[in-house]
Amino acid sequence: MTDQAVQIIARGPRADAETAAADVDANPLLEAVTYSILEEDEDKGLWRIDAFPTTGEESDAFVEALKAHPTLQVAVEPLADADWLAMALSGLPPVRAGRFFVYGVHDRGRAPPNTINLRIEAGAAFGTGHHGTTVGCLVEFDRLRKAKRFPRVLDVGAGTGVLAIAAARTGSRVAVGTDIDPVSVRISRENAKVNAVPARFVHASGLGHPSVRAGAPYDLVFANILARPLATLASPIRGALKPGGLVILSGLLRTQERYVRAAYQSRGFAMVRRLHRDAWATLVMRRG
Repeated sequence: MTDQAVQIIARGPRADAETAAADVDANPLLEAVTYSILEEDEDKGLWRIDAFPTTGEESDAFVEALKAHPTLQVAVEPLADADWLAMALSGLPPVRAGRFFVYGVHDRGRAPPNTINLRIEAGAAFGTGHHGTTVGCLVEFDRLRKAKRFPRVLDVGAGTGVLAIAAARTGSRVAVGTDIDPVSVRISRENAKVNAVPARFVHASGLGHPSVRAGAPYDLVFANILARPLATLASPIRGALKPGGLVILSGLLRTQERYVRAAYQSRGFAMVRRLHRDAWATLVMRRG
């Protein structure tokens, strides 16, 4: 397969789609591939996986992982030279997650007066608020805010910056976000400026960046990434949190929940709450 831009589409029963997604997450060749899994037809029980590999090697490996599940119908389609993400986002409706209202520039003027309004432009970054993982993080954060405040917040894998920006908008004095993608860092900084908040974003892999260390220990850590990196980061996240501090984990399928939960419990975290949305799980855990 060439390195021409392609979209990989797979359709099939939910259980098989979730199992295939778990196989993808377990494949180190596919860690950087952007993909989504969602319910396409509730009446027919049909689920869909969309993937956007950036190299021929990624495309071949992704197709191989999907075709290991014969019930999935797999197609590979070329993408024209267009900003498909921007085109798709232009039609996305705003999202309500607890008291948070997340919207794009095309919906300015529609924000209710009694919500915490966040204008988020995605560009080429993940995290508009529409995905079940981002919604789960915002819903759980809003729930936690009713009982306590979080002066110092870290967002690992910030994407558009929506979670750190939400923290800064609701009173966190320190709100730091990291991402391994420099484009996402640029976009998150632009979103912080649009929302007039002092959230800071840095290009970093892991939690060793000086700006991350300077803000520690944190009252709350968001980590909305993938299951395997979540498990790997259990010890560094524990080190960044205050005793009794909370972590909101997302980016994992329900089928991966036990694996991620075990990684954190083995390092002294206790389960506080879990939220399921579609095929996705969001976990709230407390450092012992």
